[in-house]
Amino acid sequence: MSYKRVLLKISGEALAGDQGFGINPDVALQIAKQIKEAHDAGTQIAVVCGGGNIFRGLGNNLKMERAQGDYMGMLATVMNGLALQGTLESIGVDTRVMTAIAMNEVAEPYIRRRAIRHLEKGRIVIFSAGTGNPYFTTDTTAALRAAEIGADVILMAKNGVDGVYSADPKLDKNAKKYDHLTYLDVLNKDLKVMDQTAITLCKDNNIDLCVFNMQEENNIVKACAGQVNGTVISKA
Repeated sequence: MSYKRVLLKISGEALAGDQGFGINPDVALQIAKQIKEAHDAGTQIAVVCGGGNIFRGLGNNLKMERAQGDYMGMLATVMNGLALQGTLESIGVDTRVMTAIAMNEVAEPYIRRRAIRHLEKGRIVIFSAGTGNPYFTTDTTAALRAAEIGADVILMAKNGVDGVYSADPKLDKNAKKYDHLTYLDVLNKDLKVMDQTAITLCKDNNIDLCVFNMQEENNIVKACAGQVNGTVISKA
């Protein structure tokens, strides 16, 4: 495999599939099987799940302050993490969920050295509850955890989009797909790949980012091998 250790970022919407809300068990199983295939090929894999399929802190219609909504969104990522853990373990993959908010009866607290040790022992590690702080997205969580565990790359698994485009390809037929970008390109062109905090973290820590379509067969394995048809974003 091209990468020894990766951080896989999966959106909550991807877990919902066509149903648009909640967790689609067929989709969760498909994702788990792809992760298992890459894991069996020798890649150490950590995962960050979004929570938008259950609750999105930013932009919800409830009359509450932003921090309260963000904490609810963090709890949604824990639910997704537990669902993915259960699915992975049902197909024989040893998995640990680690949370940035203490809930000892549900999952392990996030401890950097323990997370790395789990990876070295061949376990999948799922990071949940974001960074434990409001006002930060799961994109930022992915960048932060990737830096902390020394991941070679962040794999951004998109739902039906095979890379980064100059505009939304679903709305603009003339949108241009980029095969390679630098982080400065992303910031200067204001491309909506990750939020700017996450992009800056990746740039400062020299972590490559690969954006690809997770709905295509075996694409997670191909991404781990550096052979996926997507967009690679790097420092230079």
